Amino acid sequence: MKRELVIDGRVINDDSECFVIAEVGHNHQGDVAKCKELFRRAKEAGVAAVKLQKRDNRSLFTRAMYDKPYDHENSFGATYGLHREALEFGRAEYRELQQFARAEGLVFFATAFDIPSADFLAELDVPAFKIASGDVRSLPLLEHVARLGKPMIVSTGGARMEDIERVYDAVMPLNRQLAFLQCTASYPCEFSELDLNVIVTLRARFPELVIGFSGHDNGIAMAVAAYVLGARIIEKHFTLNRAMKGTDHAFSLEPVGLRKMQRDLSRLRDALGDGVKKVHPSEPAAVTKMGKKLVAAHDLAAGHVLGAADVAMKSPGDGLPPYELPRVLGRRLKRAVAADEGLSLELLA
Repeated sequence: MKRELVIDGRVINDDSECFVIAEVGHNHQGDVAKCKELFRRAKEAGVAAVKLQKRDNRSLFTRAMYDKPYDHENSFGATYGLHREALEFGRAEYRELQQFARAEGLVFFATAFDIPSADFLAELDVPAFKIASGDVRSLPLLEHVARLGKPMIVSTGGARMEDIERVYDAVMPLNRQLAFLQCTASYPCEFSELDLNVIVTLRARFPELVIGFSGHDNGIAMAVAAYVLGARIIEKHFTLNRAMKGTDHAFSLEPVGLRKMQRDLSRLRDALGDGVKKVHPSEPAAVTKMGKKLVAAHDLAAGHVLGAADVAMKSPGDGLPPYELPRVLGRRLKRAVAADEGLSLELLA
């Protein structure tokens, strides 16, 4: 069975372009205008999708966590709950942003952190749902989202293989539109903990599923490596300025970084080719200039029998190739040959 996922008409499979998600999250700082600017810059970078995060804060957090003091340089509220509320968009904002993204030609969806948020997004008819790493073990949420019938992209940070298999077993009977992203739930993540080869492991374990990579590393190179290993969905956090207020900005890509990552991924797909070794039209001139041909090592008389000392390999390679040397040695010249003159089979008796 061919691994394939279709999100808002975008086909994602082993032969497709990489489906790049600019994870805006709450880097918009609760400002719709700033969020639109992030969408606009993501579009300019050439990515396929933009994504937010949706939480029903009152029902999501315990009272103690909601009321926990959260007063520091990255806080938007005196408590953690108020901080999260300040960053949360409601229905009107989501509809406005949904329409804006559609006009920009971007796929727009969000991470559902709880069942009320999943229902909220379902009412908006988002084309896909993202499930965060923290909910790999939240089977009631996963099963609820699966029943909504849209593609599901599940990050696997902090999970063991048995956790991922549990998700697979729970979701697939309800909804076969599932993708897993290799992810390490560190913010930012050290390169030594990215475990990119798990992409290969996941592809082997789930041969019918699209596998991707959600990277919290600083930089763009690992996304390119992930694609080579088989990732066809890449998610990277995105910001206008890494120095902005908020905890996610420091490991997010700025517009120039996102643009370069998308550029490199597009180039990579072309660069990988079809696996068939071929000679391209651009190559012969260089190969001829650098290559070698068989020539007379010195002046040779007609009738001379060629020995190893009589033949040299010299550039350019516009004559008899050196692999023909065994066919030349021991043969008699039909005519005299000057030093450096190219040899040919027609010259030999």
